Amino acid sequence: MAALEPFLVDVPADVLADLSERLRRTRFPNEIAGIGWRHGVPLDYLREIVTYWLDAYDWRTHEARLNRYQQFTTTIDGQRIHFLHVRSRHQAAIPLFLTHGWPGSLVEFVEVIDPLTDPADPADAFHLVVPSLPGYGFSGPTTQAGWHPRRIADAFGQIADRLGYERYGVQGGDWGAIVSYNMAELRPERVLGLHVNLMNVPPPEGEPAAPPTAWATREGAAGGGYEAIQGTRPQTIGYLLDDSPAGLAAWIIEKFHEWAEHPGDPLALTADQLLTNVMVYWVNRTGASSARLYWERRQAPETMVPRRRVSVPTGVANYPGELVRSLRPHAERYFNVTHWTELPSGGHFPAMEVPAIFVPDVRAFFRPLRC
Repeated sequence: MAALEPFLVDVPADVLADLSERLRRTRFPNEIAGIGWRHGVPLDYLREIVTYWLDAYDWRTHEARLNRYQQFTTTIDGQRIHFLHVRSRHQAAIPLFLTHGWPGSLVEFVEVIDPLTDPADPADAFHLVVPSLPGYGFSGPTTQAGWHPRRIADAFGQIADRLGYERYGVQGGDWGAIVSYNMAELRPERVLGLHVNLMNVPPPEGEPAAPPTAWATREGAAGGGYEAIQGTRPQTIGYLLDDSPAGLAAWIIEKFHEWAEHPGDPLALTADQLLTNVMVYWVNRTGASSARLYWERRQAPETMVPRRRVSVPTGVANYPGELVRSLRPHAERYFNVTHWTELPSGGHFPAMEVPAIFVPDVRAFFRPLRC
């Protein structure tokens, strides 16, 4: 069994100096006057982001915040995988995996780590495992094809083994939801509960799907443009993402604006939150490799929904700003749904957008499953 290697975030000074130089030399495109967000990120907005990044943003502050938490790397199938491992001081704590998606990172969960590990009621405590998806962030780029959601789920199960966790919960949104589905299907005897904030399964043949969400109605076919590019030409878009920090920021931050509950400007998230997430991609050169997961999905579409009904108790948190959703009867064809909540606010990134709503729902789902 491969070792768990302690890890600290320590970005070399020359990487930060190179970033500053690239930002100073950004060549901005022109823009049609008055077009707003209809063509993507507005020029004035991105100029403001780049200026703030250069003049006010302090990566070392956010690096130090990440380093408050114990971190490890380990190697599985030749791929390095990084994760936070944050143990609660409470004896009743249960292990819980929190898995991010694209264009997020473990930064999505920074605001919920302390409330989940050290709650007012010790009976609600969790030991947290917060992995960086293979090809994302501090896991580093993938070096071989085949890292689809089911393979990732199997690798995360091996991390649980290496940590000595016999029973654990899983939680995720976006890709994190798909990986969590697969973790529950692969190891139903080990996963005590599955909680997701994105449920997207097909309806039975001949039945209509859930009505379009506000996002789908608003964005239409344009909303899937990023997926078409990353799912077919991840290497080509990768030259932009790993060479131009302004380009990477535009590609990623656009989605935080589009996918939040209330899209557009101003956004509830701060510039520091947005840029710290972008930095995790930039300093690790994982713009291209993160895009590959969309290509992998097209090679292995069977990994997107369970092959058989998952017996693990399943909780679904429905946020009003989510991109897509499924009807409960359709979800119940695939999952043992025991918890279905309609939450008052939040979008695609609820742990960042509305941590005070996200945390109680996670606690409420797992409370009856503790034993």
